[in-house]
Amino acid sequence: MKIYWEHLIHLLFPPRCPFCDGVLFSSIFFPPQFVCATCSGKAEYVREPVCKKCGKPLEDERQEYCYDCARSERAFAQGKALWVYRGAVKDSIYRFKYHGRQEYARYYGSELVRVYGEWIRKREIDAIVPIPLSRRRMRRRGFNQAERIANQVGRQLSIPVRRNLLFRVRDTRAQKGLNEEERKNNLKKAFKTKENKVQLEHILLIDDIYTTGSTMNEAAVELKRAGAGEIYCLSISIGRGYQEE
Repeated sequence: MKIYWEHLIHLLFPPRCPFCDGVLFSSIFFPPQFVCATCSGKAEYVREPVCKKCGKPLEDERQEYCYDCARSERAFAQGKALWVYRGAVKDSIYRFKYHGRQEYARYYGSELVRVYGEWIRKREIDAIVPIPLSRRRMRRRGFNQAERIANQVGRQLSIPVRRNLLFRVRDTRAQKGLNEEERKNNLKKAFKTKENKVQLEHILLIDDIYTTGSTMNEAAVELKRAGAGEIYCLSISIGRGYQEE
């Protein structure tokens, strides 16, 4: 019955390929597809070696930490990411956030679960917390992209999503275009927990893009200040931990 309804939904409301934005037509004789055949190999998955703390791809397998994690203390225990933030992935996330392609979230979430589902289960996550948007950006965009992804992961792994546990108390500038020091200062005390005491032993923070880690770290700092235990991070895409030639 579940397979039947998935086919029916695809037939009535065909999704779009997250990488080329082409409509994905389906039939009752074949399983639904979420990426077209042309784009199936476009996304660059994160591969070892990676930073032991944030999960950024590293150039040298003898290296343990990326440049940012080697120089900065992290409030989160460990982070993972699905794809390298460039090319088709970068374009896909842009359409997802700014062109209203909310249906992409289903594929993003499914891929996160396929690749990191076991890693998440082993962390015994009590709740998933999406990185919140400011009220201004929420009004302008109409949805929180991190929340859409978190809902998909939570539903597939039967983990509650606490979308109101963390909120932004400052309307920070966009991190893009800021240098390292500006990024850190931009997010200082930007988050606040709704509850004075957070009684959760293991939390998974979810966001769409991980760059220097300032956003994830400040969110983790606030959660731990309120009493939370171990914080883990998961993102759709991530920058490299080294400079390319």
